Amino acid sequence: MLRSWQFVETVLGIIFRHPIAGTSVIPILPDGRLVLVKRQDNGKWAIPGGMVNWGEDLPTSAKRELAEETGLELLEITRLVGVYSHPLRDPRIHSICVAIVAQVEGEIAVQDKLEIAEARAFDPQNLPLGQMSHDHARQLEDYLQGKITIA
Repeated sequence: MLRSWQFVETVLGIIFRHPIAGTSVIPILPDGRLVLVKRQDNGKWAIPGGMVNWGEDLPTSAKRELAEETGLELLEITRLVGVYSHPLRDPRIHSICVAIVAQVEGEIAVQDKLEIAEARAFDPQNLPLGQMSHDHARQLEDYLQGKITIA
């Protein structure tokens, strides 16, 4: 039994010592406003997004996460904002996040109410940058400054 547990610990160590891939989608409505979500776990604002599922590419993940968290439809990915990989960028795990900008449409309606408390559109000059989760304030600042960041 002890030997089996040691094997399981070794396998889990190999799996979880590697960063997890994810995506952040900066959704732009037709009127130019950006949509952010308020997380249930920490009450902070965030860019919609999440982990890439097994067998899923980044565009598919972005489309799925956006729909789950905001109810919006991703029409077109228009820009890469950056790749964010600092081990402490996500307090839960070491994740590598690919941040993109997308044109979206539809009505804002949170689908995943266990994860997301609220979704709201903001004018670019009125973003709640001081109340952001993870490293999302940096991602938004890089977007607003027109940067492409590898960090």
